[in-house]
Amino acid sequence: MVHCLNNFFEDKHLKGFAYRLKQSKFSSQYVDILVDSLDPRYYLAVECKSLKGKKIYFTQHFHEDKNHVHQVDQISEFLSKTGRRGYLAVEFRGGPGHPKEAYLMPWNEIQKRFGNVPGISIDEFREWVALSRSSETYTLDSLYPKELDNK
Repeated sequence: MVHCLNNFFEDKHLKGFAYRLKQSKFSSQYVDILVDSLDPRYYLAVECKSLKGKKIYFTQHFHEDKNHVHQVDQISEFLSKTGRRGYLAVEFRGGPGHPKEAYLMPWNEIQKRFGNVPGISIDEFREWVALSRSSETYTLDSLYPKELDNK
């Protein structure tokens, strides 16, 4: 995902840089990827999940910390404090004979669903930003769904 984002910036001639934070046993990591840019559209935080199946569940695929604070709440607070735009990147691995699919969903959409539904289906992710796949890499064309891209 880091390579995908950095290739996006390079291909579109945009100023921005994505990087992954090192995980440490004794320090908390709020999100998987940070993106720095002077352009507020690309000042981002991205949480990444990869799973088998066609639905991501809030209880199964997200964790709670030692104080029983859910990961969705932790990330939401981080986004609020830093002013970053958030995304959830999910790779759905269908297994043998089924191609992998990956999507980005804005974090505010995750917040709307959290606490109201048990999870989010692949069909709901398909309404947002699809990552194109070639060989073993993903390509990002835009951070917006096709119908919002020209607005």
